[in-house]
Amino acid sequence: MSKVTLASGEVITNHGWRNVFAGMGINLALGILYTWSVISDGIPAEWNWNQSDKSWPYSVACLVFCLIMVPAGRMQDKLSPRLVASIGGILVGIGFIFASFMTSLFGFILAFGVIAGAGIGFGYASATPPAVKWFPPAKTGMIAGIVVSGFGLASVYAAPLAKWLMAEYSFKTMLMVLGIGFLVVVVGLAQLLKPPHKVLQFIKGYGDMGRTKQDIDAGLPLIKENDFTPKQMLATTQFYLIWFMYACGAGAGLMIISKLATIADVQAAIKLGFILVAVLAVGNGGGRILAGILSDKIGRKTTMFICFVSQAILIFLLSMVTSESVIGYKLTETNADTFRIVTMTVMAVLSMFIGANYGSNLALFPSITKDFYGLKNFGMNYGLVFTSWGVGGFMLAILAGKMYVKTQSFNFAYFTASALLIVAAITVWLLKPPHHHTIKEN
Repeated sequence: MSKVTLASGEVITNHGWRNVFAGMGINLALGILYTWSVISDGIPAEWNWNQSDKSWPYSVACLVFCLIMVPAGRMQDKLSPRLVASIGGILVGIGFIFASFMTSLFGFILAFGVIAGAGIGFGYASATPPAVKWFPPAKTGMIAGIVVSGFGLASVYAAPLAKWLMAEYSFKTMLMVLGIGFLVVVVGLAQLLKPPHKVLQFIKGYGDMGRTKQDIDAGLPLIKENDFTPKQMLATTQFYLIWFMYACGAGAGLMIISKLATIADVQAAIKLGFILVAVLAVGNGGGRILAGILSDKIGRKTTMFICFVSQAILIFLLSMVTSESVIGYKLTETNADTFRIVTMTVMAVLSMFIGANYGSNLALFPSITKDFYGLKNFGMNYGLVFTSWGVGGFMLAILAGKMYVKTQSFNFAYFTASALLIVAAITVWLLKPPHHHTIKEN
């Protein structure tokens, strides 16, 4: 249904799909965060940054991103997603532009990590809520997956674009161009965001409440027991289980994303790491849509379990790809050319599926937050859940960088991430909804 006529005679147009694609477009810009492994690979050698140093701007950006999601979610609930997304676009643009003038680690952390990271948080917090509010519960996973797929797919264009700008011009020019572009694109698309008229949430086929127009006309109020306030949500055990699982799933994926170009180079002797980053992005974006649709069909918990176990296996297999052996296939004097093809193929496949399993988290966790805690305070509630994404990404990305400096290997980080994913998969089965909602008469 494209339009709804209220009892008053007022006609309201359905802007659901406009919000979906505007949100997806905003995320296509903000997803530049996932191109950090390519950006960091282009940091001038004269800056003398080691792998641990290069982890800091990205890790701080992840942490600031997730922390900003809490107030940003509250602002878009109470004020306007259009306003909050515009703030995000301005901050991301300013952050990249400022970063183009920085040469010190501290300056880069401030510009990219803090300012751009905050901008990503404001923009991301505003993209999904207005879209899912236009659609019924049966489509929550699919709609959330489509909107957030933009964030995952960003590296498909951003990785080669950043690589080309650095090669043709300079590292600083690349940052300047991207900053100006993102400012214009995000602020422009933000003007298309519009949450539904409040009455629509009570009409069957719109929003989460599923009431009929007859219920509204009869004056029947809704008592929604699963519309939790942030304080009520924090008092439930389910919140902490969800938080832990999200930290494990997101942290493992972000760790690989932050180091993929380096992993390809130093571990597998592949010099085209930016291609693997783009391949991972395809999986990342596609995984969000597929996981969202699948979870609508077979349930959030079953989908989470499948993704956690699969990711643990894939990251373990990644540890078995080196410049001398690929999952048991060894390099010899006679198979050098074939070995290079096998190495690149295996790395591409692993990158795509690691990206898909990581991306699934970004569709599954907003969906289960809405399922468990309702739509009324969804922005802030999901912001609180999303802090786990930043903490997980910050901790595991820093771990990978520091352990590589000490051991010249990422294996310890791989094994740690795989173990955490198995624990998260077990935790899934401890998760039960807080309670259900009912409609009651006065």
